[in-house]
Amino acid sequence: MASVMKKTVVVGLSGGVDSSVAALLLKQWGWNVVGLFMKNWEDDDDETYCSSRQDLLDVMSVADRIGIDVEVVNFAKEYKERVFARFLAEYRAGRTPNPDVFCNSEIKFKAFLEHALSMGAEKIATGHYAGVREFDGRFQLLKSEDGTKDQTYFLHRLDQRQLSKTLFPLAELYKRDVRKIAAEAGLHVALKKDSTGICFIGERPFKEFLMRYLPRRKGEIRSLDDDRVLGEHDGLTFHTLGQRKGLSIGGIKGGKTKNAENDHEAWFVAKKDIGRNILYVVQGRGHPALLSDQLSAGQLSWISGGSPKTHWVFAAKTRYRQTDAPCEIERVDDGRLDLRFAVPQWAVTPGQSVVVYDGRVCLGGGIIG
Repeated sequence: MASVMKKTVVVGLSGGVDSSVAALLLKQWGWNVVGLFMKNWEDDDDETYCSSRQDLLDVMSVADRIGIDVEVVNFAKEYKERVFARFLAEYRAGRTPNPDVFCNSEIKFKAFLEHALSMGAEKIATGHYAGVREFDGRFQLLKSEDGTKDQTYFLHRLDQRQLSKTLFPLAELYKRDVRKIAAEAGLHVALKKDSTGICFIGERPFKEFLMRYLPRRKGEIRSLDDDRVLGEHDGLTFHTLGQRKGLSIGGIKGGKTKNAENDHEAWFVAKKDIGRNILYVVQGRGHPALLSDQLSAGQLSWISGGSPKTHWVFAAKTRYRQTDAPCEIERVDDGRLDLRFAVPQWAVTPGQSVVVYDGRVCLGGGIIG
């Protein structure tokens, strides 16, 4: 490790156990470690929804324990311009975006990276569960050892420069090991609950949050099977394909196309008719309208530059917690990707990301159209 004794790495510290252990390990490996806490959201930044104050206290406590300096930087302007504005635009268009994907590519690995380099750092590091390696002169993004925590789905838009400057200290660790390392080092965040919610905005009633920024436009909720009116929605913006909760039609029985034993199955969002402002729903999670064996995507981003070959078998996922699904790329040109799954996938949602893998290697992906 002598070769890195004088090299500086800036670690993005969030106040959670993952980034804390990432910093601890790098310090043990001989790096000159500097912590950086990013403040990226200032609207309604209070104790009710935003935990940034407590997170900063946790960061300072961990830094003191490890013995590293911490800088606090405000990227709220960049976040609003590069991530949140796009987030709202996608919702206005009737799609369901994934803010974490663009938060990583635009803030955590762009604004953060540039700031760290300006501080004289050779590398940046985060507590993401992912790996990076150099292969044939190119950098590859790899799945983490802990498949249940792997976060390459959210990192698939990183480019060669970003990966070349990034370390992922948790690549070979399981979450249970990370918590054990934190506990043995006396870090009080060892058992801290993992953060969820919108990237840098936090946990909050999501529909109510969106309603502060997007107008309501009430319309009908109809059954896709028989076109019956079942209720009223507050706006297509506030619903997503596959959604079950929040429809307020749970007690309505199925129509003529339903069997009696299925009368009380749950309703799910299956389609949005933007022009007519109608939300279509179906009954039962296994309804055919919720299954798709193919998709098209745009806004493509391939980590190693070139696009994957057509008519090869890869694996892909259309949501974070989904198991990798075997697929064949039928076309990839002119900024568009067409692929077909071996088995139909559930609730393939416009605005979300489809991410393609070749074994452990994350190739990249695009935005589902």
